[in-house]
Amino acid sequence: MTVYLDHAAGSPLRVEALEAMRPWLTTSFGNPSGGHAVARRARRAVDEARDAVAEVLGCDPGEVVFTGSGTEADNLAIFGVVAAAAGGGRPAGVACSAIEHPAVLESVEAVGGDVFAVDERGAIDLGDLAKVIGPATGLVSVMLANNEVGTIQDLSSVAAVMADVAPAAVLHTDAVQAAPWLDVATLARPAQLVSVSGHKFGGPQGVGALVIRRGVTVRPLLRGGGQERERRSGTHNVAGIVGMAAALTATSAEREVTAARVARLRQRLVANLGQRLDGVIESGAGGELLPGIANVRIPGVESESLLVLLDDAGVAASAGSSCASGAMAPSHVLAAMGVGRTDARTAIRLSLGRDTTEADVDVAVAAIVAAGQRLRQAEPVGV
Repeated sequence: MTVYLDHAAGSPLRVEALEAMRPWLTTSFGNPSGGHAVARRARRAVDEARDAVAEVLGCDPGEVVFTGSGTEADNLAIFGVVAAAAGGGRPAGVACSAIEHPAVLESVEAVGGDVFAVDERGAIDLGDLAKVIGPATGLVSVMLANNEVGTIQDLSSVAAVMADVAPAAVLHTDAVQAAPWLDVATLARPAQLVSVSGHKFGGPQGVGALVIRRGVTVRPLLRGGGQERERRSGTHNVAGIVGMAAALTATSAEREVTAARVARLRQRLVANLGQRLDGVIESGAGGELLPGIANVRIPGVESESLLVLLDDAGVAASAGSSCASGAMAPSHVLAAMGVGRTDARTAIRLSLGRDTTEADVDVAVAAIVAAGQRLRQAEPVGV
């Protein structure tokens, strides 16, 4: 039996999603772009899924663009706005926070954008934001909740700064980690562009969405068939789209109850680790954090070695973002929060999900304590 504490990387497929997908993986197979009855049924399924996603995300159905992933949604937001601005004579400068997901951070770097700081909790430094952006800024990207530490951002405050110093800029938020836990419709309302990804809340892998609010022009990354109102060409992944919509709807319906329960489990996890292992530090402590993510640093215990022992003990966890290749590079998120390289090498991310139980937490704590004590008796973490 595996205790799975890597839900931030990917969550199990919900039954609701599987059942919604089943016909489109078996007997129903139409291409929504066709004109015959089989194709029209597929088109209707996509339209109904679009309606469901729009309802949860607080937008009009016509503002939802289906993508192949959260990464594609982030890329479409950034490169699409920059291309449209450049072609329309509007400000094309881009800026993002230093703790963004690589899908955002690397895209911003690719277009020569700027990066603004966060504080030790991972919250946006609004003063630095005001210094970095200006009249030439066309887009600012701030994730609603961080994927490594779980820090939740106040997008209303970010938008207020933008209105003062960069009035022509649009706000993009990567809400990929927020969607399972937060009311995205309300908290992401200040953003004109919102990215989500199906596999973070019990939908299938390989499908995401970008909300493009009316009045925002985005040039497509993919061209060819003109699907998604000319904003994202390519044959629709009907099964993935309907599965994501079903998962998002089910997640939204139970979100408050689930988030409260998981928040208590998270608190139990962090507290018990702190009681049983000396010196445990919770990254982002003091800030507003997601219920499902606990990033802890265990002095004297290298995370790479710890994760190997945990895997052997049947506990699945990670050191941070699971989107990179196998190599464990120092966390840019922790570095931006002022955590030194040596300390950052002791950090692990324990991410809980809707199916996590109290027994799971207790088993994980016991395994982490045993592995941590064993590693502390070995050679300490170096510089």
